[in-house]
Amino acid sequence: MYGRFFPGAIEFIVARERYVEDFLKACLSKGLDQVVILGAGFDTRAYRIEGIEKTRVFEVDHPATQALKLKRLKKVIDPLPDHVTFVPIDFNTQKLDERLPASGYDEHGKTLFIWQGVTMYLTPEGIDSTLAFIANHSGSGSSVIFDYFTNETLHNMKTARTRWVTRKIGERLIFGIDQGQIEPFLTQRGFCDVHNVDAEELKRLYFIGPNAGRAISKGVDIVSARVNKTGD
Repeated sequence: MYGRFFPGAIEFIVARERYVEDFLKACLSKGLDQVVILGAGFDTRAYRIEGIEKTRVFEVDHPATQALKLKRLKKVIDPLPDHVTFVPIDFNTQKLDERLPASGYDEHGKTLFIWQGVTMYLTPEGIDSTLAFIANHSGSGSSVIFDYFTNETLHNMKTARTRWVTRKIGERLIFGIDQGQIEPFLTQRGFCDVHNVDAEELKRLYFIGPNAGRAISKGVDIVSARVNKTGD
C-alpha cells in the first residue's frame, strides 16, 4: 500500500532502518549504558546487533502491541534475553517519567533513545513531553535519533488519498517541523550536535550500484542530537 500510494516510501523505510542501525552501532562502539526504543513495535535490534547485549535495552510500547510481539518472540527466542526489559505504556493515561524509572531505567546512565516512525503521529505536546524527558532524565553523553515529516510535506499530503490511507492504517499524520528548522527546534529543547539527514543524503549513502536509480521519498528526514549537559 505504501509503495503504491507513496512512490519511494518503501525505499525510505529501508534506508531509515539501515541509517538508524549504523548510528546505534557507532554509539555502542563508544560505550553505552542503555538503549531505549520508543514505540518499539516489532523492532529486532535488541536481539541481533553485536554488542547490544552488554547494555540494558528498554522496549517501550503500547501494551497490546507489546503482548503480540512477546507472543511471536517466544516462538523463536526462548528464554528471552536478560538484557531486554519490556515497558508497556499507554501514553493517553501514563507518563514516560513514571513508567521507565519503575522498570529499572537509570536516569544517570549514558543512553541512546531510538524514536523511529512515531513523531508524525503525535501532538506537539506529546513531542515536547518526550524530548523534555530525554533532556532532563538521561546521563552525560546521551543522545536521540528520530525521523520526522517536514510541515511542507504534510501540507502537500493533505489529499483525500492520503487521508484514506492513513485511516486504513489507523494513524493520522499530524506533526511536522518546518524545513530547515530542526536545529533551532532541538537546541531550544536542550540538545546540541544536531545532525540532519534528508532523502538525498540517504540515497548517496545507500542507493549505489544496481540500486542507484531507485527513487526515495523526500520530505521525511532523520535527525540525531546529543543531550546538552553542562560540563560535557
